[in-house]
Amino acid sequence: MANLARRLLLRHSAHNRGRATARLPISADLWNRIHYAALSSQRKAVHQVNGDTRSPTSLTLSRPRQHSLTRTSGPSWGRRRTATTMSAHDAPPNINLLSRRDFHNYFVTHLPSSSLHPDSRPIGPGHKLPRDASTPHTPVAGSVPVAPPLNMPSKDLTVVRIPLRRAKHHFGAASGRGTRSYNEDTNQAGTIAMPAFAKRAPISLQRKQVQRSNEATSADSSYGDPQIFYFGVFDGHGGSQCSDFLRDELHGYIEQAAVEFGLQSSLEKRQDDSDRRDEETEAAAPPRMRSEDEVKDDLKVPVQDENGRVQEPRHGGPVRGVKPVAARVDSISQAFKLENDLLEEYKNIVGGYFRRFNPEFFNISASREGDDMHGITIESVLMYAFLRADLDFVAAQARKPDPDDASDMPLNNDEILGAPHVPPSGHKIGGPDRFKGGSTASVVLISTPTPAPFWNPNAQSTLLVAHVGDTRVLLCDTATGLAQPLTSDHHPSAPGEERRLRRYAPAGSMVSGDSFGEERIAGLANSRAFGDMRSKRIGVSAEPEVTRVELGPAQYSFIALVSDGVSGDLSDQEIVDVIKEARTPEQGAQDVVNYATEVSSNGDNATCLVVRLGGWERRSEGGVGSLGTKEIRDIRRAEALDPRRGRR
Repeated sequence: MANLARRLLLRHSAHNRGRATARLPISADLWNRIHYAALSSQRKAVHQVNGDTRSPTSLTLSRPRQHSLTRTSGPSWGRRRTATTMSAHDAPPNINLLSRRDFHNYFVTHLPSSSLHPDSRPIGPGHKLPRDASTPHTPVAGSVPVAPPLNMPSKDLTVVRIPLRRAKHHFGAASGRGTRSYNEDTNQAGTIAMPAFAKRAPISLQRKQVQRSNEATSADSSYGDPQIFYFGVFDGHGGSQCSDFLRDELHGYIEQAAVEFGLQSSLEKRQDDSDRRDEETEAAAPPRMRSEDEVKDDLKVPVQDENGRVQEPRHGGPVRGVKPVAARVDSISQAFKLENDLLEEYKNIVGGYFRRFNPEFFNISASREGDDMHGITIESVLMYAFLRADLDFVAAQARKPDPDDASDMPLNNDEILGAPHVPPSGHKIGGPDRFKGGSTASVVLISTPTPAPFWNPNAQSTLLVAHVGDTRVLLCDTATGLAQPLTSDHHPSAPGEERRLRRYAPAGSMVSGDSFGEERIAGLANSRAFGDMRSKRIGVSAEPEVTRVELGPAQYSFIALVSDGVSGDLSDQEIVDVIKEARTPEQGAQDVVNYATEVSSNGDNATCLVVRLGGWERRSEGGVGSLGTKEIRDIRRAEALDPRRGRR
């Protein structure tokens, strides 16, 4: 069987090499599947040598014994039990190799072949005779042309990969360390493999072609749906191990959670949709541009105090998103079991706050099929993925030795913490020593109901934001030019965080103020974060704040994701106005980082991601454009350059 599998693999590879030579479209995930088929063939051969007849598709590596008991010579009272522990840092990958893939930091699109291979024929007639001497050729019946027709390139669409970070007109990212010794901020951008969650387009839009014939169109994902784009910014503190872990692994946890929940596409046609009526006969109208008088009352611009210094920015509350929509899953009871099992792990390993907490979008009391309460949503999947990633990271750090305390390591570590859980990638978590820091995170997912990409001015899409900490996600409204925040800062003084901690946290985890008047919890400025293992029991959790927003055609101009090194000194409107003046998203991200570094009072790491939306070309037409904060930005720059004032 192994030889047969190899022959089929070689035949399949040769066939697709022929397709590539003929310039025929090849699926984006085809070569990954070929690679995994090779791994499956090798694994099958190993099983046959060892006499194992299990199916090669499982590919689950057997875990070695976690403890070995060694008896020393001598009497029974002198026998000593020595434990050889296996940490998650050294654990073998217990994953399905066929379902594992590297992160796609690119998107796949269809381009007309004519744009890749221009017409090779010269412009004008093929002969050099004067016009009066040339006559049209009239073929005689039964005649055969002297030469075969030219081998013209195909006009069909060709599948191409475009690295997202090189698509400067669609996406831009910039990061700077400020005055710090190291840059602990990280970011990620690409596409992930999960079913679509976009709202189904009206029938009129499904019948009407959104894009023109000569425009590029987005290719389908491995699920058969339009690709889902993933953007994330992660702000580490105490080091970069946690932010690096989120950059490399968090998207894998989201993909794995979607598989484990059995999540199905929201675009699949259901049986109860046969009598669905077309309530929206036409596409949404383009946004109506607002004048300066209409938006001046809503414009939030920092002001100067009586001493002439610019006051700290006050961020507005987040936009209220739409309610979660129930998603279809393979088994409701299996999804509820996953949620309850995760909570039990938190209670047994962490305890404290997690003995009583009830995560939003979870259905703890639901236990039987049909008892769905609020049902399973894509928000439930994101909540599970974030909590699972945080627990794995914290448990992995607890298994490692503390360099500051040699007696902190328990003798039988795995008996206390249980078997280590390996990330979806199979990679080890962190370094050899215990990491006590953490990281905030803001993740954006964009799903479209049609093949038209989300940056198309006529396209509709669904935006999901999962947020933990004080990084921020902003939308720029095309009609008004105003900044629309999608996240709120998770600080202990925030009313929502204060209620959450008072309800679930232990009695000894009250918030205290520092010498500057800022409230902190166990010395941390954020009441929600990944990592921070010493503060988990008192309520510093990684349960995300999830917001769903429906984006209309050209309703918004762009998305901005920033770390607190940017939002800590700049107002939301300043960030948006700086991006408006840039020619491309890449330039806008770099301008924001440069401006934040220039006027910063603490020199923190600064990171900015800019994602183009349908209204990008009209980003400066609504309201007052970028002039609303022009004066205060000039004052900030002058204040930063004035040597007599110095830094605040």
